Amino acid sequence: MASSSIEWTEATWNPVTGCSKVSPGCAHCYAERMAHRLQAMGQPNYADGFKLTVQPHMLDYPLHWKRPRRIFVNSMSDLFHEDVKDEYILRVFDVMRRAHWHQFQVLTKRAERLAEINPLIEWPENVWMGVSVENQRFCSRIASLRTCGAAVKFLSVEPLLGPVGEMNVEGIDWVIVGGESGPGARPMKPEWVKQCQLSCTRSGVSFFFKQAGTVLARQWKCSDIKGTIPSEWPIEFRVREYPRPLQLV
Repeated sequence: MASSSIEWTEATWNPVTGCSKVSPGCAHCYAERMAHRLQAMGQPNYADGFKLTVQPHMLDYPLHWKRPRRIFVNSMSDLFHEDVKDEYILRVFDVMRRAHWHQFQVLTKRAERLAEINPLIEWPENVWMGVSVENQRFCSRIASLRTCGAAVKFLSVEPLLGPVGEMNVEGIDWVIVGGESGPGARPMKPEWVKQCQLSCTRSGVSFFFKQAGTVLARQWKCSDIKGTIPSEWPIEFRVREYPRPLQLV
């Protein structure tokens, strides 16, 4: 495990590492860049770089972390990748169930696999499930998320690469929106963010604007190029609402 600078979580846990690209949001994957950096540093979990690799020796780590944390599962992979066996996914869920004092946040772009395996999963109350949505083309992932048994369902609309129109966020608890940062960052328009925000407002869903991203931050003249300083954003984007079950017990 490692502490995290990601604004909506506290720590990361990677029982799987490596991935493969499935949609435009993957084009400038930060996890791929980090994996190759860790490989160069000799980190044993990344001996194969960004090749999909299960890490069974990492499974029990959350059980040894006694202080309650909000944990992002597989920040360096996708738990629902087609090369991760059902049995291993269920082992990960078993650990999350036993580590009931933590909150676990699982995020996938493979929403169809999530829907397929959902009947096999005994969903613990402390697991949040999310899908990534980059533009309107991938809003279909929301319907797959809605079918799963997670107590908290969220969307990561990051990087937001195009308009999403009126998203149907009924049954969703939280929507995180952000622009792309890092090498080759693609632009995000404020009106796309406002579309997301309006969809959330209409349905009473919590909305979290994570960052402006490199291009929009330059337009807003943010001192932090990632646009992570809310006091420098337009006022309508400064409100950062969390879902009600955020409180750790």
